[in-house]
Amino acid sequence: MSKLLIVGTVAFDAIETPFGKTDKILGGAGTYIGLSAAQFNVDSAIVSVVGDDFPAEYLDLFQKNNINTEGIEIVKGGKTFFWKGRYHNDLNTRDTIDTQLNVLADFKPVVPEAYKGAEIVVLGNLHPLVQLNVLKQTKNPKLVILDTMNFWMDNALDDLLKVVAKVDVITINDEEARQLSGEYSLVKAARKIQEMGPEYVVIKKGEHGALLFKEEQIFFAPALPLEEVFDPTGAGDTFAGGFAGYLAGTKDISFENMKNAIIYGSNLASFCVEKFGTEQMQELDRKQVQQRLEEFKKLTKFDIEVD
Repeated sequence: MSKLLIVGTVAFDAIETPFGKTDKILGGAGTYIGLSAAQFNVDSAIVSVVGDDFPAEYLDLFQKNNINTEGIEIVKGGKTFFWKGRYHNDLNTRDTIDTQLNVLADFKPVVPEAYKGAEIVVLGNLHPLVQLNVLKQTKNPKLVILDTMNFWMDNALDDLLKVVAKVDVITINDEEARQLSGEYSLVKAARKIQEMGPEYVVIKKGEHGALLFKEEQIFFAPALPLEEVFDPTGAGDTFAGGFAGYLAGTKDISFENMKNAIIYGSNLASFCVEKFGTEQMQELDRKQVQQRLEEFKKLTKFDIEVD
């Protein structure tokens, strides 16, 4: 069984959308990535930090999903990272109401010995120096996937570029791709980002799908049109977890197989947004995933003659 190493936040979120709101619920990039990757036959581990206010039932949830929690540090007397946000009516924009770093402020990641040789490493959204620290502890992974955001481009660009130079795949949204590259065209943006280090660039476009670039090769995957979207929190992380989990499970990191991984990532992200937080991902079973994959196939399959 392939090993997958995930570094990212394990957190509490309080979310408000036009359809309702929650109190503190389970969240964090590491959480979404891990639960999404759990849909595949992989042995994964999350490296993160929480306070002793973090419920044991959540750690049990991880373990039930074959996610090793040895790398999740529990700080006695500390409080878990907390984020509170409110989404606008279009669900594409949001306001951060409160961010409490708590134990995350002094986080020094420690990769469990059994996962230092993991074949695939996912660097979830965290400070670039934390991501670099994790990379230094690994032993020649076959594939390193980086997920980052515009906050680090604004506040830690030099450190971020050091990470970008060391990874194989970067996943960012279209706005972030334009900011990082200085190019408006996403094709030009991807090309310029590839020059920074990554062999593959994945540009997420939310409800408009995702693009995969390798040199001159391009693949596009649509997002499944949904009747109801309740909460987009964690959709990008869920996408990354599905992408990485599929690659780890199939043990194939070719461009052709990454096309399938993009579809799986989009598929799982479509489930994530249908309920608040991680609720849908906690309940998801293989049969549901396969049924929705059939919907993706119908969405993209066509027969046309080319003269």
